[in-house]
Amino acid sequence: MPPKGPKAAPKGAPARKGGPPAAMIAKLKQHMEKQKEEEERLRREREEEEKRLREEERLAEEQRRFEEEERARERQRRKEEERLARKMGTKESRNDVLERMAAAGFIVPDVEKVREQQKKEREAPRPKQQKQKPTQKQEEDAADERAAKAGHESDEDSLDLPVEDDGEVTEPTESDAEVDEEDWEAMMERDDRREQRKINNERIRKRRAEMVEERLKAKEARKRAKEEERRAKEHVLESVTKLRSPICCVLGHVDTGKTSLLDRIRATNVQGGEAGGITQQIGATFFPRESIVEATADLNQKYQHQLNVPGLLVIDTPGHESFTNLRSRGSSLCDIAILVVDIMHGLEPQTRESIRLLREKKCPFIVALNKVDRLYDWVAHKDMDIEQTLSLQKPNVRDEFSTRLVQVKQELLAEGLNSELYYHNKEVRKVVSIVPTSAKTGEGICDLILLEVQLVQQFMEGKVTYKDDLQCTILEVKPTTGYGFTIDAILINGELHEGDNICLCGQNGPVFTQIRALLTPQPMKELRVRGEYIHHKTMKAAMGIKIAANELEYVIPGSHLLVVRPGDDKEAVAKEVMKDANSITDQLSPDGVGVTVQSSTLGSLEALLSFLNKMKIPVASASIGPLHKRHMINVLSMKRKSPRHAVVLAFDVEISDDARDIAKKNDIDMFEAKIIYHLFDMFTRYINEYEKREKDKARAIAVFPVQLTILDDAIHNTDPIILPVKVKCGQLHPGTPLAFMRGDTPHLIGRVMSLERDKKSITVGRVGCECSVKINSGESGMTFGRQFDKSDELFSLISRPSVNAIKLFKDELTEDDINLLATLIKVLKVPPR
Repeated sequence: MPPKGPKAAPKGAPARKGGPPAAMIAKLKQHMEKQKEEEERLRREREEEEKRLREEERLAEEQRRFEEEERARERQRRKEEERLARKMGTKESRNDVLERMAAAGFIVPDVEKVREQQKKEREAPRPKQQKQKPTQKQEEDAADERAAKAGHESDEDSLDLPVEDDGEVTEPTESDAEVDEEDWEAMMERDDRREQRKINNERIRKRRAEMVEERLKAKEARKRAKEEERRAKEHVLESVTKLRSPICCVLGHVDTGKTSLLDRIRATNVQGGEAGGITQQIGATFFPRESIVEATADLNQKYQHQLNVPGLLVIDTPGHESFTNLRSRGSSLCDIAILVVDIMHGLEPQTRESIRLLREKKCPFIVALNKVDRLYDWVAHKDMDIEQTLSLQKPNVRDEFSTRLVQVKQELLAEGLNSELYYHNKEVRKVVSIVPTSAKTGEGICDLILLEVQLVQQFMEGKVTYKDDLQCTILEVKPTTGYGFTIDAILINGELHEGDNICLCGQNGPVFTQIRALLTPQPMKELRVRGEYIHHKTMKAAMGIKIAANELEYVIPGSHLLVVRPGDDKEAVAKEVMKDANSITDQLSPDGVGVTVQSSTLGSLEALLSFLNKMKIPVASASIGPLHKRHMINVLSMKRKSPRHAVVLAFDVEISDDARDIAKKNDIDMFEAKIIYHLFDMFTRYINEYEKREKDKARAIAVFPVQLTILDDAIHNTDPIILPVKVKCGQLHPGTPLAFMRGDTPHLIGRVMSLERDKKSITVGRVGCECSVKINSGESGMTFGRQFDKSDELFSLISRPSVNAIKLFKDELTEDDINLLATLIKVLKVPPR
C-alpha cells in the first residue's frame, strides 16, 4: 500500500501556513545526506578493492616474470651442459664402443697394431715384374682366343640372327701325310685336296666375317635404341626436376565434400574421423607423380598429356564461416585452387567468400561441381571420366544435370565469372572450367586431377619452376605427442635441413631456435592427422612438413620461416621476419577483464577470438594446449572482478581433473566442445541467460530517461497525485522517480505507480504519448498546486546506480533516449564512476 500522507491538524488548532512542516523538510534533507554519505562510502570501498586487486595482479605478474627468467636460465644451462657432454662424448665414443665389446666377451683386435701394419704394407715398395716376350705360338694362341671371344660375344649379342655355318670347322690346308714325290698322281690328288680345303676355309671365314659384321650392326642398333630411350627418360626427368610440385588449395562452403574428394584420391577416411564430420584445421597432402599418373592413366589415353610435375601438394581448408583466417592463409599459398560447389545447393556464403579471396590473391581456380551422384536416378560408374559417365545416364538425369549446371553458371555470372564445362571450354584463360565430380563414386576425379596438372604445366611453368631461395610459410601451431609444440609448414621453394638454425615470428618478438626434426606423414596421408611420421635429414620443395623445435608455442601462423646462416646479421633477420607480426595478445583485453579461451591449435584459437570480438566479449587469457590448474587461478580472480566473465571456453582440448575440481567448487561455468559451432551455441545461450538474469536484477534500480509536459490541472492534487501528461522525450515506465527543477536543485515528487490511456493501463509511454500518470508522493509530501504546477516540466530523477543499471537495457534505448540520458547526467551532476 502507498504510504499515508501527513495527518490533518486537530480541531481548534491554529491553521498552519502553506507548505510541508519544517521537521519533514529537515528529515528529507537528512535522508538525502545519509544517502550521499553511503554512496561515497561505497565508492571509496570500491576504489580500495580495485587498488588491492591491481596490487595483487602486479605482484603475480612480477612473480610470473621471475619464474620465466628462471626457466630460461635453466634451459640455457642445460643446453650448455648437453653441448659439452656431446663434445666430450665424441672424442671417447670409439674407445667406449671397443671397451663395451670387450666387456661383453667379444674378441677385440688390437686396432692400433692392425692400422700400423696396414700402413707399412701400403708404404713398402713393390718388386717390378719383367715382362717376357711371347713366342710365336703364344701369339697365335692369343689371336685364336681373341677371335673365339669375339665370336662368343657376337653370339651372345645376336641370338636373334640365323646361324647357318655354326657347325662347319676349318681344316689345316697342309694336313695330309707326306707322299712319294715320284708318284705324280698322288701328288696331284694331294694338291687338289689342299686347294679344295683352302677354298672351303676361305668360304667359311668369309661367312663368319659376315655374321660378325651383322651381329656388330645389330648390337649398334640396339645400343642406339637404348641410348635414345635413356635420353627420352632423362628429358622427362629433367623436365620433372626443374619443376617443383604445384600447390593446390581446396576451398568451398562447409559440407560440400572438400575432404571427401581428397579421401577418394588418397583412399583414406579423414572426413569420417573428424568431429561432426567437418574440417576444423588446415591440412596438407602430397600426391607423388606416380599416383597422379596412375589415377589419370585411362583418361590420358584419350588426351595424351605429358605429366612433368614431380607431384601435387594439396591444402585442405575448413568451410565453416568461423575459419576465414585459415581459408585466407591457404589461398595465399597456392598456385591454383579448386572451388568445390554442391550441385544441389549452388553457390553458398562461404563459396562467395572464397571467390573473393581468390580474386584478391589473383589465383586461378577450377570449379568442382560435386555430388552429381545425388541427382535423381543417377547410375554410378566407379572412377569413370565424367564425359563418358554422363553419356551413359538416362535422358531425365542428363536434363536435370543441365538444369542445375545452368543455375550454377548463372550464379557464377552474378559474381562476374564466365564458366563452362571443361571439355567444352575453348578459352581457358578467360572462362572458368567446371568439372562435375562425385567424391562418393569417384566419377570425374581423374578429369579434375588431369585438368589441374595440365593447366599448371601449360600456363604456370614459370611460377612452379624450382628455385633455391628458401620460401616457407607457417600453416599451424599445435602440440604433438612426443615432440612438444610443433609447426605445420608449407615449404614452397628451397631446402631445409635437420639442425638448421631458424628464425620465426613470435607473439612476443622473434623466435630463434634450431630444427630438431623434419617430419612428413606417410605417403598419400594427411599432415594434420596424427599417425606415424617419416623423419628426414633434408627436405626439398614443395612439401607439407611438420617441424619440431624448442620455443614454438607462440609462433604466429601465416608468417614466414627464415634460415639463419653463419655470419648473418640476426637483427636484420629478426626485423625481416617480424614484418608478419599479428599478435594474439593484441586481441586480448587491455585491462585484463574477460573470458578465458583454450584451444587445440592456434588457427582455431584465432577463429574463437574472432567470434568473441564480433560478440564484443573481452578476452583476458588465450592459449593452446590442455587446460590445467594454473589456468583456473586466473579465472578465480576474474570471478571477483567481473563474475560475468568468469567463464572458460575449451575447444578440442583435454581438461585436467584439478581444473575441473576448481571449476566445480567455485561454481565456474566451463564450456567444452569438439565442434566449434557447438561451442559458439553454448556460449551464446550462456550470455543470453546471464543478461536476462542481470536485467531482472537491475530492473528495480534502472531508471529510463524521460521528460514530461503537464497538459492540464491535476486530476488529484495530493497523494497519490494523478496528472495528465505528454511524453516530450524518452520513455515513461512504472517505477520511474519524477522530479522538477527549482533553480539548479531537483525536487523529487515520487515514483510512478501506473499509466492509463483511454481508461486502459499501459506499460510504457513513448514520445508523443498522452496519458494520465499516478504518482506516489507520500514520502516527499509534494502537492500539485503548491510546490509545482502545470507550468513545470517533469523528468526522471537519475543517480549513478540507476545509470549503471540502465546500461544493461541499451538494446531498449533509442538514440534520442541516450542523448536525453546524457543531458540529465550533466544537469543533475551525477558523479562519474
